Amino acid sequence: MEVTAEAVKEVRTRTNAGMLDCKKALDKCGGDIAGAIESLRQKGFAMAEKRAERVVSEGIVAAYVHHNNRVAALVELNCETDFVARTDDFRRLAYDIAMHVVGASPSYLAPEDRPADCQTPAEESCLLAQPFIKDPSKTIADLITEAIARTGENIKIGRFARVQLGC
Repeated sequence: MEVTAEAVKEVRTRTNAGMLDCKKALDKCGGDIAGAIESLRQKGFAMAEKRAERVVSEGIVAAYVHHNNRVAALVELNCETDFVARTDDFRRLAYDIAMHVVGASPSYLAPEDRPADCQTPAEESCLLAQPFIKDPSKTIADLITEAIARTGENIKIGRFARVQLGC
């Protein structure tokens, strides 16, 4: 089946993957857009696993202050190089995670950070396991994995803090 430019554009718009990667995924899936998107997503997970052990010594600290000025969050988002840390995509990811921290109030970074006697489910108490407030079909870990696939670098949340007036 012939892959159209419109199909490549649609996959690129929905995944932010490169044009050639989108075309290859569409060729592999016989022109099926949903299949190509899933293929690119799986490729991103594989890439993230390969890069998981790389050192993340650069990054940024992002802040989000809610419109009522009564709650805020700081997030340290780390990557491998300052080149990636300076991109708009990376800064937007850090800001979105900070906004999520304000809205979802996680207590721990990952499920393995929870104490053994914690009764709260990981999806409620752990930042990486929580559904993203802007798109509940993805977790914060999924957002980071997608960013790893786009940038080609390892990305990790170093730490986060949430501050609320009167608490």
